[in-house]
Amino acid sequence: MDERVSRWAAAVRSTSVAEGIHAVDLDGGWSVGGGINGGFQMAVVGQALASAVPGKPHPVTFAAHFLSAATGGPALVRTTVRREGGRFATLSADLVQDDVVRLTVTATYSDLALLPDTVATTAAPFAMAPLEECVSTSFAPPELKKVAPLMERFDMRFDPSSIGWAVGEPSGAGELRAWFRVEEGQAPDPVQLLLAVDALPPVTFDLGLPGWAPTVQLTAHVRAVPADGWLRLRQVTRNVAGGLFEEDCEVWDSADRLVAQSRQLAVLPR
Repeated sequence: MDERVSRWAAAVRSTSVAEGIHAVDLDGGWSVGGGINGGFQMAVVGQALASAVPGKPHPVTFAAHFLSAATGGPALVRTTVRREGGRFATLSADLVQDDVVRLTVTATYSDLALLPDTVATTAAPFAMAPLEECVSTSFAPPELKKVAPLMERFDMRFDPSSIGWAVGEPSGAGELRAWFRVEEGQAPDPVQLLLAVDALPPVTFDLGLPGWAPTVQLTAHVRAVPADGWLRLRQVTRNVAGGLFEEDCEVWDSADRLVAQSRQLAVLPR
């Protein structure tokens, strides 16, 4: 098995140790600024929930409140089935580390392949420069990679219009766009979309406000099983108020389908 594939599978793997309790080992390589990336935490919890209700392996809604910063090392995911119906199940989960709840989640799970496949939408894919014209995070300076080692865990390539902040020239539009994949040669799955909606840097970078932006709450909607190939991410903000800002993210797959949407509320960088 490819090393990157096995690394991702191992990173989100959980082991059932008791009814509703799963042991996980949070990979410190998914850190940014000393804390584990929120999207990766959601994917770890999402993978544990995927086994909680047989026949309903996919997140449909995923509402996460971030209570404290998680770090690399052992943790537990405690899951509860709140209601199981015909097509949907409602579940909750806590990510617990050192007897402290880091993340609490309420989610709806189903089998996306069994839901109606009709699509009626006014959404259209956003413009993106060709992959070969975009700027890879592999060009980031070593000092930045040291602070944000998660950049070594995936392949992200920014549209040229979204990278001005990296050279001190943010556009001020409050928008970031990038190509994204976790591993070459393997199609992204619905749980991986929970990572994708929180993989971009804070959109405030494009407002000239770099720095850590702690997430207060994030809600993701997973709309379809993504097709094989690169994902396209677009993240925007329209309102900064009370020291908080929202981030709206769209994830499109290689078949030009809107496969995930999210909104999060986060604290402005200090």
